[in-house]
Amino acid sequence: MAGQDCLAANEWICGEFVRTRSQELLDAGAEHLWITAASVAAGVLLALPLALLARRWRAAQGPVLGVTTVLYTIPSLALFSLLVPVFGISASVVVTGLTLYSLTILVRNFLAGLDAVPEDAREAARGMGYGPVRLLWEVELPLALPAVMAGVRIATVATISLTTVGSIVGYGGLGNLIKEGMQSFFKAEVLTASVICVVFALVADLLLLGLQRLLTPWTRAAKAAG
Repeated sequence: MAGQDCLAANEWICGEFVRTRSQELLDAGAEHLWITAASVAAGVLLALPLALLARRWRAAQGPVLGVTTVLYTIPSLALFSLLVPVFGISASVVVTGLTLYSLTILVRNFLAGLDAVPEDAREAARGMGYGPVRLLWEVELPLALPAVMAGVRIATVATISLTTVGSIVGYGGLGNLIKEGMQSFFKAEVLTASVICVVFALVADLLLLGLQRLLTPWTRAAKAAG
């Protein structure tokens, strides 16, 4: 009875809503996570060559950073509208848009990480016979990982939030529930979906922080030595 009362009273916190709509929440949460993961993964795959291009040819650095920054300033409604004729009303519109948004964060952090690699480390590797490709993958990228992972963490948290905007084309994960709840002023639906988004962001950040620490054990050793 108490559960039904909170629904009838349209309260913000309502356990009965979670119980009766659990499958819908799970489905929306799963969609939210895969859209986020696909967007960030695609962003990383695009950001690395762009960062390498900007570092290799300094004349390209300004245009690369400028274009990625301009992309981030485009309102999501306008960007999705431009992508709909290409992809139709589909999740690809949201994934592509969020991938483009992530580039401004990822490219800058990738570039900052690569620029921070000590020159003496590069020279030592070259002295040992490392070619450009081996130098990149075995020396530069590992040493750039702290900055790279910081960028991935920021991009992931931002993308989890921005995924909700995909509700304007029907692929917003938990954003669909937030939009639906706002239209009907269903308080429990809005609050529950919003809280799950925040939990997703916090958990993702902690998991990526743990992965960063696992991949960069030398940073902990340096702190301990300090």
